[in-house]
Amino acid sequence: MSSIYNCPCCGEKTFNPLTKAMAGTMKSKGRRCPKCQKLCVNGKGATTFSAIYFLISFAFVIFVYLHGKDSVWWDTHEVPIVLALMLGMYIVPKIVNGFCFKMMETIRLDAYEK
Repeated sequence: MSSIYNCPCCGEKTFNPLTKAMAGTMKSKGRRCPKCQKLCVNGKGATTFSAIYFLISFAFVIFVYLHGKDSVWWDTHEVPIVLALMLGMYIVPKIVNGFCFKMMETIRLDAYEK
């Protein structure tokens, strides 16, 4: 049975949730497998999830910005809400990547240049 922590090239279980989360999506260079030394990234599902989550979070940032002066509560909590949303844009996809989605070999050509 194939695990989400298996290297797509050699098939060995060489990744853990932390290293898998740091491998990044298809737009990143990826993380080297300790066994076969090939670069691996989280697949298309992770890239799609990250893009959709980023767009939804950005829409909420715009909403908070536009309605920040509507009431006293919004006015006093606008900055912390926006900071939390921006921090979430970075952290939540990493957490989801660490525990979901299969890995694949990187497709970036510049990842192999030295």
